[in-house]
Amino acid sequence: MSAPKVSEKAPRRAGGVQSLERAFGILETMADAGGALGLSQLAIRANLPLTTIHRFVRTLVDLGYLRQEPSRQYALGPRLIWLGESSARMLGTWARPYLTDLVDGLGESANLAMLDGDQIVYIGQVPSRQSMRMFTEVGRRVSPHCTAVGKALLAPIDPVDVHALLRRTGMHPHTEHTITDPQVFAAQLEQVLERGYATDDEEHELGVRCVAVAVPRAPSRIALSVSGPATRMTDDMVARAVPLLTDAARRFSDNLASGQPPYNSGPAAGPG
Repeated sequence: MSAPKVSEKAPRRAGGVQSLERAFGILETMADAGGALGLSQLAIRANLPLTTIHRFVRTLVDLGYLRQEPSRQYALGPRLIWLGESSARMLGTWARPYLTDLVDGLGESANLAMLDGDQIVYIGQVPSRQSMRMFTEVGRRVSPHCTAVGKALLAPIDPVDVHALLRRTGMHPHTEHTITDPQVFAAQLEQVLERGYATDDEEHELGVRCVAVAVPRAPSRIALSVSGPATRMTDDMVARAVPLLTDAARRFSDNLASGQPPYNSGPAAGPG
């Protein structure tokens, strides 16, 4: 699956600075390609002359946003980690009103998670106010094949890339319900695409069910989910949760696109 061209990914806007648009377009193109490319490959994917690419790449290397590998390919640099961690924290903060709305509407814990490399990392949560509730520590990393958020985020990705990810990570059986067959998992991802949401039916932890939807048009692969004890997360509860999750994801996406602070939905839930 080829990466979008820079010109398609970030079209110039009136008053924009072309050099900045190109620099960020190069970084995004490399991220789409898995994080590493040779100069010639990057020039083709970015639809820019090789001399121009070389000038931008050298500057990005000097700044720490790219680094040159022994193979002479260029890879995303360590300075991006600091930006990414700060951005993830901000996403968790911005998502809190929408997570709170989900807790208010459904009574169960609401989460925000993102696909980071080959893993799912939780970057935000508002816990249920019920005495028996699900609590996931922010910063926790889990495998994508056994989580609703993982399925929601993998579903739109090219099946070849998903299969490669599963080969790298393995499909460890966390419970007796965990899907460990790549073909069965691929069929479930097709179902996720068709219905617009994903579920985890005690696949990561016995006694826990979860339902998740991807946040559309987000700057990174992120998803919202609701999780709770299987005794309360019945099929009827999942059916109630899906439209609320879909609406929250849409509103959160619109908020991110606007660049405005999140709306105030009232006091947020305290830590659980």
